[in-house]
Amino acid sequence: QVQLVESGGGSVQAGGSLRLSCARSGYTGSSNCMAWFRQAPGKGREAVAAISAGGASSYSADSMKGRFTISQDNAKNAVYLQMDSLKPEDTAMYYCALMSGPFSCGSWQKYDYWGQGTQVTVSS
Repeated sequence: QVQLVESGGGSVQAGGSLRLSCARSGYTGSSNCMAWFRQAPGKGREAVAAISAGGASSYSADSMKGRFTISQDNAKNAVYLQMDSLKPEDTAMYYCALMSGPFSCGSWQKYDYWGQGTQVTVSS
C-alpha cells in the first residue's frame, strides 16, 4: 500500500521559512513524478511544484519558483519543499502527491496518490 507522509508544517511569521518533507513507502512501480499541492481554507487545491524521477523540477507559477524550491532524495524516497519569504497568503494545507502514470510532471490532474497533508500558517 502506497503511503505518503508529510511533515514540517507549522506556524511562522511573514518572511520566515519552512521546509516540508514527504516520505514515500510501499510504492513498487517506476515512479514518474512527485509534487506538492496546497489548499487554502475555502479554496480549491492548487499545484505548487513537481519533480521528476531524474530531478527536473517545475513550478506552477513564477511567484512560487522564486520563493519555493522542490528537491528529492531518491535514496530516502523523500521529497522536500523549501519555502522562503513566506506570506500570509501561503497559509494552507500542503499535500504531497505521486504520479504513477507516464505523463509529464506538469500534468497536475494526473497525480493519483496523496498524503494527508501538513498545515502551514503564516501570520502577518
